[in-house]
Amino acid sequence: MMPSAYDATLRPVVRPLSPEDLPWMRELFTERWGGVVSVSRGVAHDTTALPGFVAHLDGVRAGVVTYRPDGRECELVTLDSVRQGTGVGTALVDAVAAAARAADAVRLWLVTTNDNLRALRFYQRYGFDLAVLHRDAVARSRALKPSIPATGLDGIPIRHELELELDPRRPGPAAAG
Repeated sequence: MMPSAYDATLRPVVRPLSPEDLPWMRELFTERWGGVVSVSRGVAHDTTALPGFVAHLDGVRAGVVTYRPDGRECELVTLDSVRQGTGVGTALVDAVAAAARAADAVRLWLVTTNDNLRALRFYQRYGFDLAVLHRDAVARSRALKPSIPATGLDGIPIRHELELELDPRRPGPAAAG
């Protein structure tokens, strides 16, 4: 039986993505992001072809993360928690940071858009630093993914990509929650 409210004793269980997760992931990304393609810094990523992790709470899929290793760097490409405020996002970023460390990466980075205040808050609480503002980059991204809306969360026009980074060799989150 699922608890009616979040049970703080539940901890996310994280494991690598498997082929069995792909239909669920496709449905989630299509519903939330208009498809499985994610664009960052002018590069389109097929998120279903990337490595990643899935989190479960009480045996039910509760979130997914994908990433792209690239030499001494690792890009966190997508992060989705379907049960926000439960530690799922933190557990998934922890898993990517561990994978980056295992690959001897010295930089874990990501891109989000200027309207995504919740993500900016989460990532900065986790320990990511704002690194670069890519002004008007979303206009270029729309050439690769026309479904990116003009207006995003809280009615904020989506215009810029914000790049955040951290050193994955550093200990875990400050207080991401």
